[in-house]
Amino acid sequence: MSHNTIHYNAKANAMRRNMTPAEVVVWQYLRRKALGVYFRRQCPVGEYILDFYSSDIKLCIELDGDVHSSSSAFEYDERRTDYLNSLGITVLRYDNSVVFNNIDAILDSISSLVKNPRFIKGDCRNAILT
Repeated sequence: MSHNTIHYNAKANAMRRNMTPAEVVVWQYLRRKALGVYFRRQCPVGEYILDFYSSDIKLCIELDGDVHSSSSAFEYDERRTDYLNSLGITVLRYDNSVVFNNIDAILDSISSLVKNPRFIKGDCRNAILT
């Protein structure tokens, strides 16, 4: 196991112990295959740690707080999304305010992808819903 792998695994473990309030809310709906697929929280992929990730269907769910509104954070998020898309991973991004004000909309959009046979087969891998 490389030094970087150990570093990212340790960082992910620390992040799991210190989830944001929005992550705690979403995790309650994703855990234990509640939507029909298995999700991991704070999952290392390459040099990034994904908020939630289902390797079964290559779906990443990211929650964006205030820190994501700066131009440098936006550029970082774009690079990260491009990298994940290059691996065949679809990225869904949601603002934290939506988590607290309209969690049903988030769950509906995730459920619609999880239940879509075209998505499961990889035919619409680059779809990004907000």
